[in-house]
Amino acid sequence: MAGSVCTTSTTSSTSTVPLPRRPVDPGAPGLPAGPCGRPEPDARVRHWYENDLGWPTVPGRPLRLVTGVRFDVLDVPAEAGAAALRHLAPDSPVARWGDRMRLLVAAGSAEELPQVLEWLEWDALALDLRALGAGGLTEAPLLPGRVGADDVQGAAVWLRPPAPGCEVEASLPALPAMGGLGDAPDLVRVVDTVAAQCHRVRLRRASAPSLTCRRNQPLAFS
Repeated sequence: MAGSVCTTSTTSSTSTVPLPRRPVDPGAPGLPAGPCGRPEPDARVRHWYENDLGWPTVPGRPLRLVTGVRFDVLDVPAEAGAAALRHLAPDSPVARWGDRMRLLVAAGSAEELPQVLEWLEWDALALDLRALGAGGLTEAPLLPGRVGADDVQGAAVWLRPPAPGCEVEASLPALPAMGGLGDAPDLVRVVDTVAAQCHRVRLRRASAPSLTCRRNQPLAFS
């Protein structure tokens, strides 16, 4: 994953909602024009991902990004993803989709995830996390700065958008054996934090019904 690390982001690694980056110019040349001479929304979004970032897409509604080429995706509950933000670089892309968070990780990470979970001794538990890698697809988040009234409710949005013109791969969590750069976040720490938080959420949800039942039971007196 050659390339220089993007230095345009000034947000802290603990920030969950950075300021949106400047969106692609609606009047950019080379985009199919709509009825009013402005580019069609789908074409504008696809142009931004394919031309500005170099990420392959699959056209359609919604537009989807191909995983396993430039990045893999770790799909986790939003609470677990928020806990892992401290282990990411400030410019590591992170998206949110409903109550889920999608952390972009180095290509090949999805294949390594089972071994990482086993090494961390999390493999015996049913954890609410999954990885999308080679051959997978993920919904393309809305363009940075384009969240508004015209957006489809429930669409994926960027919490930490990728920066065009930078080598995004340099900021993605990776295993040292995968050739990750020295400054790249450690995938093992990210997975361990996410797995631990997923387990806490699972335990809390499992105990919630019993606590409710105990509160609703009448007091027994001897």
